[in-house]
Amino acid sequence: MYGRDPWGGPLEINATDSATEEERSRNLQDLDRAALSRPLDETQQSWLLGPGEQKKKKYVDLGCIIVSRKIFVWTVGTVLFAAFLAGFIALIVNTVPRHHHKHPPPDNYTLALRKALMFFNAQRSGKLPKHNNVSWRGNSGMQDGKSSDTSSAIKDLVGGFYDAGDAIKFNFPAAFSISMLSWSVIEYSAKYEAAGELNHVKEIIKWGADYFLKSFNSTADTITSLAAQVGVGDTSGGDTPNDHYCWMRPEDMDYDRPVTECHSCSDLAAEMAAALASASIVFKDNKAYSKKLVHGATTLFKFSRDQRGRYSAGSSEAAIFYNSTSYWDEYVWGGAWMYFATGNSSYLKLATAPGLAKHAGAFWGGPDYGVLSWDNKLAGAQVLLSRLRLFLSPGYPYEEILRTFHNQTSIIMCSYLPVFTSFNRTKGGLIQLNHGRPQPLQYVVNAAFLAALYSDYLDAADTPGWYCGPNFFSTDVLRNFAKTQIDYILGKNPRKMSYIVGFGDHYPKHVHHRGASIPKNKVKYSCKGGWKWRDSSKPNPNTIVGAMVAGPDKHDGFHDVRSNYNYTEPTLAGNAGLVAALVALSGDKSTSIDKNTIFSAVPPMFPTPPPPPAPWKP
Repeated sequence: MYGRDPWGGPLEINATDSATEEERSRNLQDLDRAALSRPLDETQQSWLLGPGEQKKKKYVDLGCIIVSRKIFVWTVGTVLFAAFLAGFIALIVNTVPRHHHKHPPPDNYTLALRKALMFFNAQRSGKLPKHNNVSWRGNSGMQDGKSSDTSSAIKDLVGGFYDAGDAIKFNFPAAFSISMLSWSVIEYSAKYEAAGELNHVKEIIKWGADYFLKSFNSTADTITSLAAQVGVGDTSGGDTPNDHYCWMRPEDMDYDRPVTECHSCSDLAAEMAAALASASIVFKDNKAYSKKLVHGATTLFKFSRDQRGRYSAGSSEAAIFYNSTSYWDEYVWGGAWMYFATGNSSYLKLATAPGLAKHAGAFWGGPDYGVLSWDNKLAGAQVLLSRLRLFLSPGYPYEEILRTFHNQTSIIMCSYLPVFTSFNRTKGGLIQLNHGRPQPLQYVVNAAFLAALYSDYLDAADTPGWYCGPNFFSTDVLRNFAKTQIDYILGKNPRKMSYIVGFGDHYPKHVHHRGASIPKNKVKYSCKGGWKWRDSSKPNPNTIVGAMVAGPDKHDGFHDVRSNYNYTEPTLAGNAGLVAALVALSGDKSTSIDKNTIFSAVPPMFPTPPPPPAPWKP
């Protein structure tokens, strides 16, 4: 008889009980070995072993979360190991000697740039900052504008810059100077940063802009007058003490310094608007201050349009020293800067009005065409608006006049090249932009800046050069022109003389400058008492570092004589152009212009296209 083997196999059971106990035990042992020799499935194992005892997991309560103790230990261990590894690496880095790669020495343009900016420190008026770094200068002009005239809206004109070797503050050339410095910072802020001079030049711009805000009611939307000048320089009135008759340190001035106001001065107001508008872009990250500058510029430009006239027409002082020939170029120049500062297309429409350009002389040549100066800004405005066409291409309705400005800019650049005869050159290679008249360097540095800048514009627009008639010239040719002119000023000339005070070993020592020529020896020299220093043949006791003098004559000749201002007097406008040209040429050529900052306030040129129509449904 057979029964079911509980291990899965057949089991034979004998019917008889005659088997002995020993035989029965031996049979069972054989059965056990047979059963154990077969593998057991999970069910069978569970029968044999019964329910297993599960291991209890352990947890860590962190308050906000409960995590497995194993995960917690691994996490803490990993963090501690990473911290140890980081500390070990830091220890190795700090203890192992490092090989410092020396930066290449700064080029001559960078060295001269640092000195040229110091001239503005020497020209500061008012309460000087502690870090002015000109030991022989002190507070001066602390009563400027504080007259007893109660009818004037202007109550305080302390601050600003003295124009040249005297202590007069002329707003017309000073505003042009701030416009040029601001333009150079907008284009070349990276180069200023590399030279370590960005904060310095921004301080100079702010010093000038703050003073201009004092020159009119900058909180109003509409004004009827503004300050044009502080001090008097006309010596035709005899021996009356004034800023030209007297030879005194600015700190010792004790004579009356009247304020000249103007009520019809489109050129001055538009130039001051350009200065504040361009400065607002420099300080765009300081939103409150930038907004203040834009408001002041808007007020000034409105005044320039409402009250037409030349600022020098009714003032013999301005006509003698800084006569303005027209205000139409300031409209184009100021309108362009107002557009960049505000994004208001009405300013661009004005700056590109053909009638305005015609009055400014954009469509006719003339001996001074293409010469940028404190009087005529047309060449600068054309380069500035060519930039707009190169990088934004606004199209209709501005394209026609912008294309004209672009073409005129190309012609101007051609006129700077030695292969053309628009301007003569001295035997030493200095271009005669003012046709042999005195004080040539202020025009040369402006041209060098425009040439270097336009070259960088073309490079940034991936344009290898430009045409002069049928001939093609590369951007390197234009940049080389700028270099040769600045190199001449730095000492590569027949006299082997640097025309920047303090640069090189051979530079002018008898600069026409009151503060530099009178020693700071605790002696107050009177109006006439300082004449002995003016007429002295000894070098100036104080070095006015960075001052670019008026320059050589058309024969490369130069007379280092203090009394001859046509050779030895520096000016704000001259040094502003010098700084702009130097920063454009300084450093590595791979550091290009800043293409976008100037457009930061300009809205998109073209409106957002409308969304596509909804799908057609039958």
